[in-house]
Amino acid sequence: MQPQDEWERSIMAQARAEGWWHVEGKVVAAVSGGPDSMALLHILNAMAREEPFQVIVAHANHQFRGSESDAEAELVRGLASEYGMPFESVELGMPAYIADSGINPQTASREKRYDFLKRVANKYSAKYLLTGHHADDQAETVLMRVIRGTGVSGLAGIPYRRKEEQLELIRPLLRITKCELLDYCKRNGVPFAVDSSNIDRHYFRNAVRLDVMPMIEQYNPRLKASLVRLSDLAAADDDYMEGQTLQAFQEGVTPSGEGFRLERRRFRGLHVALQRRLIKLILNCSSNPRDMLDYGHVEEILAALTQERPTVTQLDIGDGWVMIREYEQAYIGPGHPEPVNFTYIVSDNISEVAIGETGEHIRLERLEGSLPNGTTNRNEASFDADELIMPLRVRSRLPGDLMHPYGLNGTKKVQDMFVDAKVPRSRRDKLPLLVDGDGRVLWIPGMRRSSHALVTADTRSTWRFTYATRKE
Repeated sequence: MQPQDEWERSIMAQARAEGWWHVEGKVVAAVSGGPDSMALLHILNAMAREEPFQVIVAHANHQFRGSESDAEAELVRGLASEYGMPFESVELGMPAYIADSGINPQTASREKRYDFLKRVANKYSAKYLLTGHHADDQAETVLMRVIRGTGVSGLAGIPYRRKEEQLELIRPLLRITKCELLDYCKRNGVPFAVDSSNIDRHYFRNAVRLDVMPMIEQYNPRLKASLVRLSDLAAADDDYMEGQTLQAFQEGVTPSGEGFRLERRRFRGLHVALQRRLIKLILNCSSNPRDMLDYGHVEEILAALTQERPTVTQLDIGDGWVMIREYEQAYIGPGHPEPVNFTYIVSDNISEVAIGETGEHIRLERLEGSLPNGTTNRNEASFDADELIMPLRVRSRLPGDLMHPYGLNGTKKVQDMFVDAKVPRSRRDKLPLLVDGDGRVLWIPGMRRSSHALVTADTRSTWRFTYATRKE
C-alpha cells in the first residue's frame, strides 16, 4: 500500500526521522480493536513493508464487557495474524480486581494495562510503545482538566511523546481527528470494533464527549481544534517553564537527608510562577506526591515562604512530610528525626575531628608561639594551650550551656545566642561546641568564641581550630 493521506505521510516521515526501526528494529503497538488503534496498526503494517522493522501487537482485555471484550481480542488477533505480526494478549480481570481493591476503575485499568505493555516491550527488547490516542482524545482531556481545575501543565494535555525508563511512549495520531480515522478505516477496509461502553454517561469522559462538548460547540463549532491548539501552546510553555524550574532547583535547593533545604531570600527572588513549580518539583520527590500536590497545599507553602511573618513556622503537608521555615532557611521533607547527640575527644595525636552525625569537620593545629586570636573569622579560633583545661571535647549542645562571649561582660545562655543569631531550630542540635575539661564552652564554630584562653604576646603554645561544614 502506498500512503495517500497527508497525515499518513507525516507519520511515516516522523518514524524515519526518529528511527523507530533501529535498536533491533522493534516497536510495540497497543491495539484495543477500536478504529483509532486499528488504523494505527494498518499504517504500521504499510511502513513495515517499506522499512526493516518489526511490529509487536499487544492487546489488553480488561474483561469489563464479557463476550464483547473477547470478540475485540479475537478481532485484533486476526488482523495481527493477517499482517504476520507477533501477537501478545492478557486477560486483566479488572471487575474482580476493582471489587477487591476499591481502586478507581479508570486509574486501575490504565495502570494494569501499561504494566502489561511494558512487559511486552521488555520481552521483545522494543524501544518504542505506540498508542492510538487521537485529537479528539486530546480535546476531551484538556476540557476535562479545565472542568476539574488545572494549571498550565494540565492544559498541555496528553504528551505526544514521553520517556519512561528505557521505553519511549509515542502517540503518532494525536493531531488526527476521530472522523479522519473512521474515514481512513472505511477507505482502506480496516476492520474495527465499537466499544458499547463509550455511550455510558457514568464515565466522566463520556459525559464530556456526549453532552458538554456538543453544548459548547454551539458557541464555537471548532472547539476541538481550539482545545488541541491550546494544548500545543501550553505544552511549549510548560516545557520552557520546566527547564527554568529545574535550573532554579539546581541553583537554590540542596538535599538534606531525605528532604530538601532552600534559602528564603533566593526563593523570594523567583517569579511566583517559578515559586509554585519549584514547590511542586520538591513535593514530587515524595513517595506519594499525588496527595501533596493539591493546590491548597502548594499555596499554603508558598505563603509561608514569602510572607514576612511568622519567621518560624511548620506545616504538615501529608505523607509524613513537613515544611519548616526558620528565619531565612526552609526545609521541605520527611519530619525531622530525634535531636542529634555527639561527643568527640580532642587530643594531641589527631589533626581533625570528623563529626559523622552532621558531615562537618574541625581541623586542629598545635603551633608554637603566639598567633592572632582570629576573632574576625568566625570559622577559626585560636587558644593559649597552657590556659586550657584538658581534655577538650567537640560535642552537641546540652540544656543549660553557658558561654562568656569574647568582648562581652558576663555569661550568656547558648540557647539565647542561637535565638539572637537566628539559627534555625533544626540546626541548633547539629552545631558543634568546643568545650574544655570543665565543660566550659570555648567556641561555637561559625558564630563566636569565648573570652577564655585568649592568645597573648606571652603565649608559648597555641591551639588553632578551623571549622568546615563539609570536607574540603
